[in-house]
Amino acid sequence: MIRAVIADDEPLARKRIRRLLAKEEDFEVIGEFGEGNEAIAAIRDLKPDVLFLDVEMPEADGFAVLKAIEPQDIPVVIFTTAYDHYAIRAFDAHALDYLLKPFDEERFHESIQRARTQLDHSRSGELAGKLLSILHEAKPQNESDRLVIKSGGRVVFLKSEEIDWVEAAANYVRIHTGQEAYLMRETMTSFEARLDRERFMRIHRSIIVNVEKIKELQPCNNGEYIVVLRNGKELSLSRSFRERIQDFLQRSLITTRAKHYA
Repeated sequence: MIRAVIADDEPLARKRIRRLLAKEEDFEVIGEFGEGNEAIAAIRDLKPDVLFLDVEMPEADGFAVLKAIEPQDIPVVIFTTAYDHYAIRAFDAHALDYLLKPFDEERFHESIQRARTQLDHSRSGELAGKLLSILHEAKPQNESDRLVIKSGGRVVFLKSEEIDWVEAAANYVRIHTGQEAYLMRETMTSFEARLDRERFMRIHRSIIVNVEKIKELQPCNNGEYIVVLRNGKELSLSRSFRERIQDFLQRSLITTRAKHYA
């Protein structure tokens, strides 16, 4: 059996998690607690396999709870919170899940599956190391190099280098990464301002492309170009944005020559 502890200061939230876990035949709830210090003591004593952890709790918040636990005793942690802004702190902890309240049963089951997978792979050192990356924020990271996307009760973490291209979709932007696409409520202009201008370029009123993903440019009869990405995707380069990519190519050529003669 997979032994679980629930730490959340909302009784209704604890009740819902317990009810959902009752449908998972291999899970057993061995304790539930509404205060941070209680959760710390329970984790030390009970040594659960999985911890459902709220962020904002009295006495000690979720991150303080984890910091108080010895690395070898830290279980698989699934954050449960109504606040998406804490997701940045958990960005580098890929072994963890982050459930945004209110989450549905399907999303919860998906999180349970991830917990099972994590337990199968490792119950000790590897997970503890990833969790510690949340607690020690000694080296701030560039916000423009990572994105947190909230969609359908889940939080998706992306590094900007993973993005192939971005297109406008009414009041949203659609972010394409490999075979996946994510919809984010933001204007094209504000989204562009968050990106590294050395890596991303506006090639059309409604298209931004990661220049490192470009394979070739194909001229058209009307004087415009088709931008072909490495994954085979073809994008239109409008005439009004042609100077931008020409300037970029010129800068790239100068840089390449400088490296050649250095």
